[in-house]
Amino acid sequence: MGEPMLRRTSLIAAIAALVATAVPAQAASPTYVALGDSYSSGVGTRTYINDGTSCSRSVYAYPALIATARGYALNFRACSGAKVADVTNTQLSALTSTTNYVTLSVGGNDAGFADVLTECAQPAWMSDCNGAIDKAQAIVNNTLPGTLKTLYAAIRTRAPKAKVVIVGYPRIFNGTDCNAFTWFSPTEESRLNSMADLLNGKLATAASTAGFTFANPTSKFIGHAVCDSAEWINGLSNPISESYHPKTTGHSLGYTPVVSPVLTGAALRVTSELRLASKAAARAWARQQRKYAVLDRAIRPESFSAPNLASARAREAAALAGVDLSSQASIDAMDALYSARQAEEFYSR
Repeated sequence: MGEPMLRRTSLIAAIAALVATAVPAQAASPTYVALGDSYSSGVGTRTYINDGTSCSRSVYAYPALIATARGYALNFRACSGAKVADVTNTQLSALTSTTNYVTLSVGGNDAGFADVLTECAQPAWMSDCNGAIDKAQAIVNNTLPGTLKTLYAAIRTRAPKAKVVIVGYPRIFNGTDCNAFTWFSPTEESRLNSMADLLNGKLATAASTAGFTFANPTSKFIGHAVCDSAEWINGLSNPISESYHPKTTGHSLGYTPVVSPVLTGAALRVTSELRLASKAAARAWARQQRKYAVLDRAIRPESFSAPNLASARAREAAALAGVDLSSQASIDAMDALYSARQAEEFYSR
């Protein structure tokens, strides 16, 4: 047998071994329930299982990769758009007294982060980014801690023996906007990153109080934000729903190395064989999740909307600001002027 054939045979054997542990029905396998929102389901990876929902569960998301590598029986309940109430009402039923592992990312949708991004992406002469961020921060500071406390208590009640890891959110921006059809200013990007830090702080505090572990992806994603040369997070994308979510690299090189050691006790390196094995389990996971489809269809995906300069709102704002919508130079010049004014207003508080 030649060397190329030996390599091919070894690769097939390795994938087969991983696939054997990836199928959800293994009775003796440790059970792992992945709860949460789009940052857990895998929005941004562009490859989703066909489970009859809009949850956008990806075989390349960190729950699928960890379960496949470790041989855990995964119940992949995370769903795009989920808020704390959605996790409570549609996902917690997957937990039992025999559940071994749980991960959860939730809170970003409760703060309305997609709507905040939508507001801040518009030219400053037609947006109130500071106001949108202020509103979201008030929710994170005043409302979210209480709802998290209740949710975490419910998780512990349903899964008393489980190792529970609360997973945070990365900073999305690097201080520059390289996309031609968004207008995030440096000050806005800084404030949006600070909002992610604020949310992570509340998640970490609530996790510690509940006796859970917090996995913070912030440092891992530094140098890999939107517009960085090695970008692990999508910027403005087509389809639009992929925007401002981690790519496959964000899950394999960002989230998985952060979550796996605190969840399983050892760091996991994602290989091409692992990705193929996870992909091979897609049909089994899809069959499993279809039984929850009625519940999942109650969740409304939260998605960024791109600026629309042809809208009535844009035309009205442009007229008030003296912007010529037929001129990119005019649009950008007035954006710079209004951005400077808004930054001055924020820093003078």
